[in-house]
Amino acid sequence: MSIDSPSTSRSAALFERAQQSIPGGVNSPVRAFRAVGGTPRFIARAEGPYMWDADGQKYIDYIGSWGPMILGHGHPAVLEAVLKAAHDGFSFGAPTEREIELAEEIIRHVPSIEQVRLVSSGTEAAMSAIRLARGATGRSKLIKFEGCYHGHADALLVKAGSGLATFGHPTSAGVPPEVVQHTLVLGYNDIEQLEAAFAQHGPELACVMIEPIAGNMNFVRASVPFVKRLRELCSQHGALLVFDEVMTGFRVALGGAQQVYARALPGFRPDISVFGKVIGGGMPLAAFGTSRQIMQQLAPLGPVYQAGTLSGNPVATACGLATLREIAKPGFHEALAATTRSLIDGLSTAAHEAGVPFAADSEGGMFGFFFGSELPQNYPAVLATDKERFNRFFHGMLERGVYLAPALYEAGFVSAAHSPADIAATVQAARGALRAA
Repeated sequence: MSIDSPSTSRSAALFERAQQSIPGGVNSPVRAFRAVGGTPRFIARAEGPYMWDADGQKYIDYIGSWGPMILGHGHPAVLEAVLKAAHDGFSFGAPTEREIELAEEIIRHVPSIEQVRLVSSGTEAAMSAIRLARGATGRSKLIKFEGCYHGHADALLVKAGSGLATFGHPTSAGVPPEVVQHTLVLGYNDIEQLEAAFAQHGPELACVMIEPIAGNMNFVRASVPFVKRLRELCSQHGALLVFDEVMTGFRVALGGAQQVYARALPGFRPDISVFGKVIGGGMPLAAFGTSRQIMQQLAPLGPVYQAGTLSGNPVATACGLATLREIAKPGFHEALAATTRSLIDGLSTAAHEAGVPFAADSEGGMFGFFFGSELPQNYPAVLATDKERFNRFFHGMLERGVYLAPALYEAGFVSAAHSPADIAATVQAARGALRAA
């Protein structure tokens, strides 16, 4: 089967039609398959760990709506909660009891948080967290890391310059240089750069924002020594450490990536946390939270303004609350992690049998793999892996009914609905795809 075959004719027709009314034919760029080539599949429906496209083709789904579908698609308890909430009303523009319940559920599982504010997207949560950090510290500068994506807010659309701790330059048209003049971009896992940046700019830094396990350069962990030094430097200089857990929150562990790092660094906590995806269960919902003292800076109590017409939407909160209650059941994350690890082990074995250089890692229900001999520790190392082989492998898996992220730079996600048979079928598909890649 070729990349564009008769079995994709309906998706191809829809894609051609979409390009007439939607830029690039998609409403989020990676969906366009530009990185891997070919025609994007237009999805008609999903259930459990599966999706069906507009041509009726069935796929084992390892995107999971880019992370939210930790229970699989259409979980009965979540579906029941959403239908009931929709019947009661789509949106009120007034507070509801369910907003309180969801906030309490998040706080219950994340010890670093005393209060949260609900918003509608990860981008909104990240940019609000930065505004809050600046308001709380009275400082302007922030640090982010190359390869970490925190949404498409202007101040965060930057990459590293040439040299040590240089200020970023916009990576998107429409972002004036002066908007990102206070954003410094450093190498991920580079302690030397981090120390130099604090030595030069420490008193001016409002915050450091990081994906503790980066999911937008595939799957790259911040090393324990790096996180330890980052926490020390933030505390020493009065900068706030912001953990962007939009992907990792409630997915890699019930308490998020910060729980994972606390195992190696007892007592570790970030200052501000940003959540999305899983806490909405597939609905548009995100949140940011921190101590009560810092959150008092937010309007209507303090001078830092943040608002949203659909924040705390009653249907979205019903979806998120039902999801969090399911994944909080004893043994959930242990079972999810075991399933994900079985997938990674199976793919690694298949690659070894095929003589293909392959490195993979996972945590909880999140995973990543690279065509190379070692796991990358930063973005340049990710770029050095075999992208062309990844693209061939992606299409080989798609032909065999396995839907992976259509770009080398995206992590994958396993759900509780994936069965041992699904994992076995995926590994078997990989054997064929690896031979052809």
